[in-house]
Amino acid sequence: MKNYQNFLNIKLSLKTVFLFFVFLGFQNSNYATNKILTDTIGFEQYRGIVINSKNKKPLVYATLIVNNTNISSITNSHGEFLLKIPTEYKNNRITVSFLGYTSKVVDFKDFDKEKIVIKLETHIEELTEIAIEVKDPETLIREMLNRKVDNYFDFPTEMTAFYRETIKKRRTYVSLSEAVVDIKKQSYNSSRVDLLKLFKARKNTDYNKLDTITLKLKGGPLSAIRIDVMKNTSDFFDLDTFEKYDFKFDTSTKIDNRPIYVVNFKQKPSVEESLNYGKLFIDANTFALTSIIFHVNLEDKVAATRRFIVKKPRKAKVEAIEASYQINYREKNGKWFYAYSRIQLGFKINYDKRLFNSVYHLTMEMAITNWKKNTEGNTFKFKERLKSSVILSDEASGFSDPEFWGDYNVIEPEKPIESAIKKIQKQLKKAKK
Repeated sequence: MKNYQNFLNIKLSLKTVFLFFVFLGFQNSNYATNKILTDTIGFEQYRGIVINSKNKKPLVYATLIVNNTNISSITNSHGEFLLKIPTEYKNNRITVSFLGYTSKVVDFKDFDKEKIVIKLETHIEELTEIAIEVKDPETLIREMLNRKVDNYFDFPTEMTAFYRETIKKRRTYVSLSEAVVDIKKQSYNSSRVDLLKLFKARKNTDYNKLDTITLKLKGGPLSAIRIDVMKNTSDFFDLDTFEKYDFKFDTSTKIDNRPIYVVNFKQKPSVEESLNYGKLFIDANTFALTSIIFHVNLEDKVAATRRFIVKKPRKAKVEAIEASYQINYREKNGKWFYAYSRIQLGFKINYDKRLFNSVYHLTMEMAITNWKKNTEGNTFKFKERLKSSVILSDEASGFSDPEFWGDYNVIEPEKPIESAIKKIQKQLKKAKK
């Protein structure tokens, strides 16, 4: 019971994600240059798209895993992927999975390396055949929390992740940051925090389009991993959870051919504070949380905005207009672990003496691309660790190198981001002349 109460500390709030509005000028932050867990050593590269077999629509954030390895990638918001497979594993098959679809195992040798099209079939059914009696969604969630110790990695790992952070002013990208990150991920049974270190990063910001202010995202990659609900349970669940939220079963589904319960949640009408609403996806056999998607209730603009703003110009009024989150987990040998997260924030800024407002949309996403057990319990030196106050420094030169990421798997840039990168490359070429 005591363990259960420790797990049940959630308000579904995100204390680790902050937005920082200040005048021009970025904090410098050196990143490590030592070699980390290599995704590939001599590799074959494959590009393609994952789509719905019937309507041909792209499947967003579908997972691709190289069988018999821990190497993986994920599709972008257009369903496109880039996967680098080490030469020693080039004959391994690839498992492609997406929530609500039947997983598919494919051999990339059967495709054109640059034009792979993978079609998945939908699979939705009621869980009437599952030999589990769940009377109500609250009981299911309580069991999910109680089984945390059994369902998630009970050993520390060393992970490699790709991180991307973008800022758009209306429809134009004004800042683009990307990084490969080394993570010392702690056991899900441990209260010790996960540690991160930057391995390689590049960033470009168009300050002329930021209205004399700069939006700083504090923490960056740290924020992306600290929304791991099942690791940092005390940041998300508390004893008031079931008093503040209504839970309701939705249509069940499948992922990786596993039956999944879907539970909708939203704050009760009587609760006045700004909370959240969304969906929990829970494995029907093990009660493991496999994914969570949620949004902040923005009806109370002042209270909602206060959750994100650390500092802003005195003559500006900032209003949150979007706050959405997604965390996906992946299973290996019966144990689950953090695999992907995406944070999307939107803000409207009004100045006292300006006729028009400025609207910014910020996105942070991180995908685990490789991992191994940390059998020796290795850690980072204190000065190497990424701090929660860190802001990625400008390092635009990396955009001029088409092989900047080398062996490491990354999230394939969407077309608008790809266009932004090409624009940056042109600017760098002009600067050299």
